[in-house]
Amino acid sequence: MPDIGELLDRQREWIAQGKAGSVKERLMRLAALKEAIRSREPKLLAALRDDLGKSEAEAYMTEIGIVYREIGFVRKHLRKWARPRKAKTALTHIGSIARIVPEPYGTVLIVAPWNYPFQLAVSPLIGAIAAGNAAVVKPSELTPRVSGVLEEIVTAAFPTGGARVVQGGPEVSEELLRHRFDLIFFTGSPRVGRIVMEAAAKHLTPVVLELGGKSPCIVHKDADLKLAARRIAFGKFTNAGQTCIAPDYILVHRDAKDRLVAELAAAIREFYGDDPLRSPKYGRIVSERHFDRLLRFASEGRTLHGGAYDREKLRLAPTIVDSDWEAPVMQEEIFGPVLPVLEYGELGEAIDAVASRPKPLALYLFTGDRSVEEAVTRRVSFGGGCINDTLMHIATPYLPFGGVGESGIGSYHGRYSFQTFSHEKSVLKQTTRFDLSFRYPSSERGIRIIRRLFK
Repeated sequence: MPDIGELLDRQREWIAQGKAGSVKERLMRLAALKEAIRSREPKLLAALRDDLGKSEAEAYMTEIGIVYREIGFVRKHLRKWARPRKAKTALTHIGSIARIVPEPYGTVLIVAPWNYPFQLAVSPLIGAIAAGNAAVVKPSELTPRVSGVLEEIVTAAFPTGGARVVQGGPEVSEELLRHRFDLIFFTGSPRVGRIVMEAAAKHLTPVVLELGGKSPCIVHKDADLKLAARRIAFGKFTNAGQTCIAPDYILVHRDAKDRLVAELAAAIREFYGDDPLRSPKYGRIVSERHFDRLLRFASEGRTLHGGAYDREKLRLAPTIVDSDWEAPVMQEEIFGPVLPVLEYGELGEAIDAVASRPKPLALYLFTGDRSVEEAVTRRVSFGGGCINDTLMHIATPYLPFGGVGESGIGSYHGRYSFQTFSHEKSVLKQTTRFDLSFRYPSSERGIRIIRRLFK
């Protein structure tokens, strides 16, 4: 393990010397990051297959391509975002000029998860660099091949020390959290998020927490069930279900349940064949511990489709189970290819069931009825989501991505990444051409004027 204190001292010195500074330099570093990724793309694709069984198409779409797009979008707009903005002034501040100046926080810690080990490390890093920060990136020890390639990429792109990767297990994370950073960005479980927030509180360090939860997928009786099934299967079984915004469970109108389950089974066969365990397009579970937990979920309740598994290869086929709110599978985030199906009779019943539980990171609704859409989005709080699709809200740089309540704090992507990693400094420049003497204690008329101004 490197000396974390020494590493942070070097990064703070790097910032103090102005090396993080100009927008031109930030743009150059982002370009260098993209080139470092591109030159190691084959190695990165191989690492993603070794660690998680990801196919080339899935790895490119969900890990590499989305990072390329983010870099391109940020580089295109960075000059405008970084420019100081004028702000209005009140009548009480006549003669003054106000502006808002974005400035970097300083040294930031990015703690990345294992499920999208490249994308969820590099996407926040893009925002940190764009805003002018120095960064320490802690990747997951559960995806060692990807972590190794990530360290190569960051070392090549930032040779002067603007960003560094620190590898290791939980003991390294604990050591990092003992030190004072200016911002901590964490992606992972709510349980570990609480630990991160507690550690940050000791230094009064602000945090961004991208967590998870049980993201519902509501399918109303008027939905296009064939299309809904294909899009739900895509969202649920990409990365073998190990996606923080995957549909965690389906809440379907009872009149549509049987047909939806049949269409889901057909979509699974279309995507992965009759034996998904042998499909090169289907991923594997990251570890034995996670596999055993998921196998327990898959074996509880009535299986509607799937259930096959290969313990040696850590593969669990897409599995649909009949469920209810009290079932063990409904008590925690699943984070795997087990899809519980629950039913409802009236829309209000479905809305109340979701709204009465912790606020999810994502929500998906399939319906053609605008009134149903408005009722769900108005009455249920969630981080973000889609109408008649899944996952795709994360793929646009124009929308903020983040949770609410137990599913997270803060957001990023596109401009929101720049804002997340920037402190907006307020500056008021007062005129020297005249002075409003009524504000001073010596003014006899001061209180009368102040009363009129503040009415």
